[in-house]
Amino acid sequence: MTAAAANESKQLVTLAVVGCGQRGEGYASYALKEPYLCKVVAIAEPRKNTCQLFAQAHNVDDALVFNHWQDLLQASAETIETLGRRLADGVIVAVQDNMHRDVVMAFAAQGYHILCEKPMATTARDCFDMEAAVKKAGIIFGMGHVLRYSPYTKAITEIIRSGTLGELVNAVHVEPVGYYHFAHSYVRGNWAKETGSSFSLLTKSCHDIDILCHWLLPATPIRVSSFGSLYHFKKEQKPAAASGALRCLQCPVERECPYSAKKIYLDAVCRGHISWPVSVLVDGVPDIENVTYALQNGSYGQCVYESDNDVCDHQVVNIEFSSGATASFTMVAYTSLICERQTRLHFTNGEIVGDMSTFTVTDFRTGRKTRHYPNNEGGGHGGGDLGLVSAFVEAVRSNNQARLDTNVGEILKSHLTVFAAESSRREGRVVDCAEYEKGARMALVA
Repeated sequence: MTAAAANESKQLVTLAVVGCGQRGEGYASYALKEPYLCKVVAIAEPRKNTCQLFAQAHNVDDALVFNHWQDLLQASAETIETLGRRLADGVIVAVQDNMHRDVVMAFAAQGYHILCEKPMATTARDCFDMEAAVKKAGIIFGMGHVLRYSPYTKAITEIIRSGTLGELVNAVHVEPVGYYHFAHSYVRGNWAKETGSSFSLLTKSCHDIDILCHWLLPATPIRVSSFGSLYHFKKEQKPAAASGALRCLQCPVERECPYSAKKIYLDAVCRGHISWPVSVLVDGVPDIENVTYALQNGSYGQCVYESDNDVCDHQVVNIEFSSGATASFTMVAYTSLICERQTRLHFTNGEIVGDMSTFTVTDFRTGRKTRHYPNNEGGGHGGGDLGLVSAFVEAVRSNNQARLDTNVGEILKSHLTVFAAESSRREGRVVDCAEYEKGARMALVA
């Protein structure tokens, strides 16, 4: 039997997508790639053009296209009441971070299996609420910790689990966010302010802390320390020659500025580039006219030194695990690489050095070096986006949480490590992870 024929024989998993922006579109692309395995049958998205384009791409029936997630939830409730079934098997939650709790809990209560974009939620309290809701509903729950699911990471994980290099003693992991990526998302964009979203270690790097915790299992984090700040993207760093300019299109030194919105967005459109990050600026297909309007009137055209942002642009985290192993993580904005992580894993009998595309294994006992080139079959995060959705679909089809190689309790634990690290940064002390969780749970009860 061919692979295509085998896929056709499998039960089709149906999905509803709540939030049809970049992440929702990226996850849903798996349904277009593997139409015999899953199909998007319902969507909720407030932006008219974005909603229309998404519905057309997935051939969603007009009756199942909604402007608000609560309208989708209501239609689902009516279908459950009258027909005794849900609108879909699972829901992909790809709305803004501070909405995750409400959306997940609502659809979990109706019995939907859920794949939630990272982070789980923006507060520890909300994460606890979600864990309780998922466990009570008994549903499959996946988290957008996409680094776990790329062919690259899975190949490294297999070597770690095999024990062929001995015990993993230390991990050094760096996320180079990228200078214009950080300016786009964390200075001008949706994740610029903690009050509108959360701190950048959570919103950007929770899946980096998660992969470190995953690699070092069954050991768990016991102590964490962290340092970092908003170093550069603030008014006192503004070049004097920029004078009183508030927007890039009016700035006299725009040409020399690496964060020029004209360079990042308008010049890109002029070259025919209409995907990320330009696509984020408008509802629908970007063109010169609507991107120019966005730069003249919206946050993406503001000077990065005059923007209303407050999240860290660089941060380091050190973790001690129950096994005695240690890990260090660095998140930094000022890089030419865009999210192409570099990792060094040190074992008792060897090491692994990788760059998210290839990795080299050195065996100290033989002196042999082996270069690995995992096959990336496409999709964001080195194939991790589609790998995650594939695992979620199989978990739903088989009603087996283990297909995701994680569970809601483990997902919560890695998030709590992130919250503990941020507490360390703010309070200037080493944080005991067990004490932090105990305190967070006591506050929940109070």
